[in-house]
This record gives sequence, structure tokens and C-alpha cells, in this order.
Amino acid sequence: MNPLRRNKIAASCAVVLAASLAACSTSDAATSTPSTAPATTTHRVVNAEHEVVFHVTDGKLPALVLDAGGGLSSSYWKDLAPRLAQATGSKVITYDRAGEGESDEVSGPWRVELAVSDLEAGLKQLGVTDDVVLVSHSIAGEVATKFVTEHPGWVSGAVLVDANVPDFFTDEMLTAFAPAVEEQKAALHAQPSTKKNRQLLSVMADYAPVHRAFHRLAWPQDVPVTAIVASQTPFTDSPAAAQLWRDAQARFAQAAPNRRHVVAENASHEGIVTEQPDVIAGAVEEMLKTVR
Repeated sequence: MNPLRRNKIAASCAVVLAASLAACSTSDAATSTPSTAPATTTHRVVNAEHEVVFHVTDGKLPALVLDAGGGLSSSYWKDLAPRLAQATGSKVITYDRAGEGESDEVSGPWRVELAVSDLEAGLKQLGVTDDVVLVSHSIAGEVATKFVTEHPGWVSGAVLVDANVPDFFTDEMLTAFAPAVEEQKAALHAQPSTKKNRQLLSVMADYAPVHRAFHRLAWPQDVPVTAIVASQTPFTDSPAAAQLWRDAQARFAQAAPNRRHVVAENASHEGIVTEQPDVIAGAVEEMLKTVR
């Protein structure tokens, strides 16, 4: 990457957080769920001395596990989750990762290994130890990738919703991001210390080494996956970075014959779930046809 291009990419502070933290300025979905929605139960799971909150709509397998981006809680799926439960008859699980929503905060830098441990503990307590379809948005793509590589046979398929994929986080990109990460950290430190801001800061604490490790991961060839890409990438202020994001998503989808690449037109990274729910629901239903 030449220095001029790198400087253009690094110039947008919002770029860095949008790429891995998913809509830190976007509120959770606010519209009401249908009155006919199936009943949902809440489960509080203790793992490594902290509590993680899961919400379950009962149904058949495969179970759909919906995981929102950074700074967002399970309520991000409040309209799509009941829709999927009704349309597919599947068990639908949403949850708040540690530090988000109703779940406890965990001190120290964010680690994908800890997020995977929380998800594993929750699914085990819920009795869902195989036949899972992951539906993962933004940074939750990192959780999905780590989970599927460490738990062969547990995940039947996945739908990645404008999610982080390993291909994108090259050394060149992380070097370009470094100044913007520091600017974002300073801006968040200057704001009130809210739960949301603390969670975003924890993700940025070791941003480069965490994402270098993520870059080395590879999605298993035998697990089908659909990569949905928003037409408006996280990089609204950097056309160069936006193209690199699109290219990485396309490479990921083309790496195996059981992968699909879907572009969600007129959708942003932050709002894709509410702006194009039909695209996501359609991709989930197609994935269920593949794995059932």
C-alpha cells in the first residue's frame, strides 16, 4: 500500500470503529415486535465469574444464533428475531456479549477467546451443542470465525452480515488504522464513562495484535457461509478503504464453492439489519435449506 493511499485511509477516524465495532453511534432497533411473536425466555449464564444474558425463542434445530456488532445489544435483533422464528420454526437465540446490554462488564482488553467462551457456555447451558447457524454482524464475525474453527461439527452454517472477515485485516491496513484508533480512543476518553464507551475502549485497547491474530484464521472449507455486504461500506469517508473492504468480502466468499456473496443494496453497515431485513431473512432461510 503506498503512503498516499495509507494516509487517505487513516484520515477517517470513523472508519476504524465502523469496521470492527459496528455502529457505535447507532441506537438499537426501536420498532415494536409483532403481537403474534412466539414467547421468548431469558436465561442468565455465569461463565468465568461474570453473567451473560441469553434470550431464547423455542423451536426446532438448527438453532439460529444472532450476534450483534460492537456497542450493540441483543435488542438490535428485536424485529428480525421473531420474524425468523415465525418464518422458519427454528429455535432463535440472541444474547448480549460481555459488557453489552444486560450482561456484566469484564475488565481488561476485549479478547475474542473470551467471547467464544461465553457463547460456548451459554449454548451448552441451553442444551444446544450441535446444529447451529450463526448470524453475525460486524465484529461478531470475529466471534463466529473463532467459534467455528475451534468447534468443528457444532456449526452447520453461517450468515455473516457485513461482518469482519480475516482477509481484510492485513498488516498494511492495521498500520494505516493506527493513528485513527488513537484518535478514537482519545475522543472516547473525553466523553462520559458509559458502559457502551467502556466496551468500545476495551476493543480498541489491543486493536492491532488482536486483529493480526484474526487475520491468520481461516473459515473451515466444510461449513457453508453466506457473506452479506452492505452497499454502503463502513468506510463512508474513504473510497480506497471501502474498495479494500469489498474486495476482502468477495475473496472470502469466493474461497470455497459452498459460500455465497450477497450485496444488500441501499443499506449501511450500521443499519443493515433494519434497512434490509428481507435480504438477511432470505439468506437465513436459504442457509437452512442447505443444512437441514
